[in-house]
Amino acid sequence: MKRFSALILTLLLVFAALPQQASFSAAAEESGYAPMQYGISGENVATIQEQLKALGYYSGKVSGNFLDGTRAAVRQFQADYNLKQTGIVDGETEALLMSAEYRSLTTGDEGADVKRMQEYLQKLGYYNGKLSGSYLEGTTSAIKSFQDKNGLEGTGVADIDTQRLLFSTSAIAKNAPSTTQSPNPNSDLGDINDVVMAADGAASDGSTPAPDAEYTKKLSRGVKGEQVKLVQQRLTDLGYFSGPISGNYMNKTVEAMKQFQINNGLTADGVTDEDTWTILFDETQALNASASPRPTPEPTPIPYAMTVDVNNQAVIVYGLDDQGTYTNVIRRMVCSTGMVSTPSDVGVWTINGRRARWCFFSLYGSYAQYWTRINSNIAFHSVIYNQVDYNALSTKSYNLLGSRASHGCIRLLVSDAKWVYENIDEGVQVTVTEDLPLDPELRAALKPPALNKKTKSPVQTPEPTATPAYSSTGLPSQPFRQLTRNSEGADVFWLQMKLKEMGYYNGTVTGQFLTGTFKAVKAFQRDHSIYPSGEANLKTLQAVYADVLTPATPTPTVAPIATPAPTPAPTATLTPTVKPSPTLKPTTTPSALPTATTTVSATAKATATVTPKPATTATAKATATATVAP
Repeated sequence: MKRFSALILTLLLVFAALPQQASFSAAAEESGYAPMQYGISGENVATIQEQLKALGYYSGKVSGNFLDGTRAAVRQFQADYNLKQTGIVDGETEALLMSAEYRSLTTGDEGADVKRMQEYLQKLGYYNGKLSGSYLEGTTSAIKSFQDKNGLEGTGVADIDTQRLLFSTSAIAKNAPSTTQSPNPNSDLGDINDVVMAADGAASDGSTPAPDAEYTKKLSRGVKGEQVKLVQQRLTDLGYFSGPISGNYMNKTVEAMKQFQINNGLTADGVTDEDTWTILFDETQALNASASPRPTPEPTPIPYAMTVDVNNQAVIVYGLDDQGTYTNVIRRMVCSTGMVSTPSDVGVWTINGRRARWCFFSLYGSYAQYWTRINSNIAFHSVIYNQVDYNALSTKSYNLLGSRASHGCIRLLVSDAKWVYENIDEGVQVTVTEDLPLDPELRAALKPPALNKKTKSPVQTPEPTATPAYSSTGLPSQPFRQLTRNSEGADVFWLQMKLKEMGYYNGTVTGQFLTGTFKAVKAFQRDHSIYPSGEANLKTLQAVYADVLTPATPTPTVAPIATPAPTPAPTATLTPTVKPSPTLKPTTTPSALPTATTTVSATAKATATVTPKPATTATAKATATATVAP
């Protein structure tokens, strides 16, 4: 009876859980993305466990079952990366996890990652203890010394920023002079007092119109209101309009606007659209009625197109190829797009050229540099500043680059925001999309350098390494080395290129062996009957480069045997048998003449009549008959 009661209770608990699971599945299907949480299982969970294990967060079996150990590891990861500690792998957590390289380490931690950190500290002269893999007092002291030397806060805790710098080529050795410098206020960054009001959802063009001369809508014939009065007053000041400032956009206003547009090289339709408004209220651009007309500029190809990849928190700039399409990657930039609650506007938008050197977000009391408008709601701009001061950069805003963090705008490194401000002009199309697949290699390649917390500027980074030369018919440097997670180098670049050509790798070719490459290698191994470890061992590499190592032997072409041309039958020479006239002595003995015989059809018969040269005394007639054998 007790067993029966226990069975009933178990069944009731199972049925009670079913509606919740069904609801979760339905919601996941509706949203297009299925978060991973406690109780589910599958290959995606196994991939999460593998990555957590590689980072040192998870020590259990890669089972594909999302249970207590996996949830605890996810929570610890979320804590280290300033995410809400839910234990659920949502889209943002997965994106950061699959591109992460480190876990935050502190005194008392142990593992291979601690040992690797000790090795690097030793190379740089900060640590001379045993490479034990145990984070004890000596390691803590070495980390603190490293942080002090490299402009980081000396906490002794190897947080994510500390490890990014430690394992980079920008790390400063203990005995080396520091190379970082504070920004020069007299540099080409511009006048920091040129501040323009702009909320994180309001427009601003960086020019000098009065606050109430902000563009709000297109004005055309029949429109009324205060905006029309502003246009009429501005046209009057420039000498184009002489009517009353009535606020009614009628014929005289239309004609005055057409004249303004003609003089300023705009489309003369009499409509005040945003482009016309921008020039009309710009003191430096607007030409008055007495000025020489500005020629209409010749249309030139738009040099760039941009994609804001929300899933990978990246901005890609494309240039034109030889066919006139945007396929050449010009620049890749890490960014912070809108949070889930305040997403960036998905769609295709056209830059209209409005920009501001500094902007102020009145809703939040913060500032940013190099503001470039995307649409009426969002813009590109730098990370956040607490005031108009180069040293007032928000550390939190900087550290959140690579994750959703804004109210819709696209935040960038200051250097990237400056490049956009200076190079992206009117007409450039910006595509904001959430549909691109996760690309761990791209995310890792775009990680910003560590922030020098004393100067509030990124630690100086070296020039990027030149792209390795690759040939689909060649081989990387020999001999092959085994490639595993976190391997870097030209041979990884070659492997990614080769797998991309074969359709296994869809990510960005960076020369870093991360999750995307791992999955591609695993898929290749499955298809080629190799144990799917995901590591590119010798057997795998030989299979990948099989077409180069053992090129297909071409089937020899057998030269055709020349068939001798048939010997033509001899041409029959019809030699006439001259029958001598009784009075004519033959000059040739008939028996000495050959008789020509030729085989032809059974019915063929040839008769030739030969007229010999007449004799001197008489006409000799000779009839020659050629006999043909049947």
